[in-house]
Amino acid sequence: AGVLILVVWQVGVAALAPRFVAKPLGIAQAFPRVITDPAFLAAVESTLGAVLQGLFIALVTGVIVGIAMGRVKVFDRLLNVYVNGLYAMPMVAVLPLLATWFGYGGDTRLATIVFAAFFSIAINARDGARSVPLEYLEVCKAYRAKRRYVWFDITLFSSLPYLVAGLRLASGRALVGAVIAEFFVSLEGVGMYILAHARSFKHNEAVIGVLALAAFGLCVEATMNWAMRRFLPWARRT
Repeated sequence: AGVLILVVWQVGVAALAPRFVAKPLGIAQAFPRVITDPAFLAAVESTLGAVLQGLFIALVTGVIVGIAMGRVKVFDRLLNVYVNGLYAMPMVAVLPLLATWFGYGGDTRLATIVFAAFFSIAINARDGARSVPLEYLEVCKAYRAKRRYVWFDITLFSSLPYLVAGLRLASGRALVGAVIAEFFVSLEGVGMYILAHARSFKHNEAVIGVLALAAFGLCVEATMNWAMRRFLPWARRT
C-alpha cells in the first residue's frame, strides 16, 4: 500500500501539479541535505525540547489533579466542569490569550504545550483513580494503612495503564500545540521551518519537516509500547 501511494503521488504530481510541489523522488534527493542542515537540526532541537519540557510539567500537574479528582469528591465537584470544558476547547482559540499573557516568545509555546497536554493526562488519571478495585482499598482500610500508601502504592500504580494512555494522547496534542504556537508567534522551530519553506516554494524541504514530526510521534508510540511490555505486563492480560 505504501509503495502504491508513493507511485500515485509521484506520477500524479509530475503530470498535474506545478514543478515546486513535493514529490517522493524530490524528497529523497533533498533528505540527506536537510537532515545535516544546522538550521533544520536547531529547529528540531528547539521544538522537541519544548515539547518534552511541557510534557513533563503537564504529566506532574495532571497526575496530581487527576488523582485528586478521582479519589476526593470535593475536588471532582470543583474541577470536573472546568477540566472537561477546557479539554474540548480548541487550542487555536486560546493561543491569542496565551500570547498576550506570556509574550511573543518561547514562553507562549511552552504554555500552549502544557495547555494541550494537561487535560488528557488529568482526565485519564481521574478515570484511573476511579477504577481502583474496591477490594484493594478495603484491605488497606482493614490493615490501617497510612494515606500515603493508599495514594501512591495502590491508587497511583493501579492507574498506570490509564496514565500511559493519557500520555499517548498528550504527546500528540503537545506536538500540535507547539507547531501552532510557532506559526502564530513566528518562533524558531520545526513549525516555522515548514511554514518558511512552504512559502518559498521549497515543498520538498517542508515535507521533510512534517516527516520529522511524524517520526517523533512514532518514537513516542514505540516507547509507550515498550514501557507497557517491560513494566506493566499485567495490564495487557485478559
